[in-house]
This record gives sequence, C-alpha cells and structure tokens, in this order.
Amino acid sequence: MGKKHWNTHKTLRNTLNHKPQQIVSLLTLNNISCQKGYNLLFDNLSLIINSGDILRITGTNGSGKTSLLKILAGLNTSETGTIYLDDYAVKSEEYQQEIFYLGHLGSLVYELSCLENLKYLMALSQSVDEPTLINALAHLGLQGYEHEYCFKLSAGQKRRVILAGLFISNAKVWLLDEPFTALDSQGIKIVELCIQQHRQQGGICLFTTHQDSALKNQKILAL
Repeated sequence: MGKKHWNTHKTLRNTLNHKPQQIVSLLTLNNISCQKGYNLLFDNLSLIINSGDILRITGTNGSGKTSLLKILAGLNTSETGTIYLDDYAVKSEEYQQEIFYLGHLGSLVYELSCLENLKYLMALSQSVDEPTLINALAHLGLQGYEHEYCFKLSAGQKRRVILAGLFISNAKVWLLDEPFTALDSQGIKIVELCIQQHRQQGGICLFTTHQDSALKNQKILAL
C-alpha cells in the first residue's frame, strides 16, 4: 500500500464560491487495520492527509475501499490504531461534525420527496433553509423535481439528490464512495468541479470509483 504520486455554467461557479473558507486541517491515520471474518483486508495503514488533498482509493473488489471510508466516517471501527482530524478523535462530536459521508448505496427514503430527503440528509450535520436546498437540487439538474417522490426517479436522479448535499455541506472532510455511479458525463463534470472547489478552499476529499476521473491533483492510495 502506498500514496503516490472541467468548465460548466458561471452560476455554478458563483454558487460554489459563496462557501466559507475552510480552516487548514490534517486527517491523520496511524496503524489502521481492517478484518472481515478471517480475511485481513489491510493493516498498518498510516498516512497524513493535508488540507487541499484529493485522495482516490483504489483496489480490487473486496480490498477494503468501502470499509476504509466507513472507518473514517466512524461507522465501522478499526481493529487497531487511531484516527484524528486535527486534535479530535474519530468518535468525537467535533470530528463527526466535520464529516460528509456518501455511501455507494445511498440513503434515500423513497416515500419522501427530493426536497424532504435532502433536508433530512443535511439536518444530520447543519441547518439549511429551503431556498438553499432547492438551489442545490437545481445545480444537479433536478429543477422542477423538488416535490417529486424519490421512488419515481431514475437511478441517476436518485444519486443526484444525495450528491446535491455537496453544494451545501460545510464539512471539512468529504468521504465519497463511488460518487459517479449512475451519472452521465455532465453530471460527473459537475461533481468533479464541486470537489475541486472544495479542495481549493482547503477541504479534504477521499473517494472511490471504478470509472475514469479527470480530477486534477488527485493522489492515489492503492489497497
């Protein structure tokens, strides 16, 4: 294991630029390991991820990519080692407030509307007014779908509802598991621009993907 080694509408850029400047932070992993049953997925994983870093996690199926993101999100526990964001441990409230986690299976309630789902998702970490939520959905191509029930949406539209949170989140660390799944090329470009803006503001992004990524300045962690 080791660490190595898009332009869209002006309104999109303006929306991203309104976010507050991020404070310089360090995400530190020390001697992290993960075991599933009798299988050791990875061990002795230590690295420091700086503000402005984009880290792409690669590996074969079952190598522990999703498990690592869940450990960093505090959803799973490492067998060994410690994880800190600055001086805050992974299970602390201060750490958790700075995490935006997007799982590859999503977390929509299909009986709720797009707007209701996004409001619930963001309420877990911050309070957001309705116009901001509607604006975020519009930037992912969901204008006019705010009150549509999610069970009526296509796979790509469902994914966009969750990804709209990226336009709102003030979290320092984004953990994105297969964020480009079910998106068309334009949707991918929009998300990539959002990640780049987050990086330029000092944020940290770790992501997995089985698709090609045109993200600049990305580093690679191979499991």
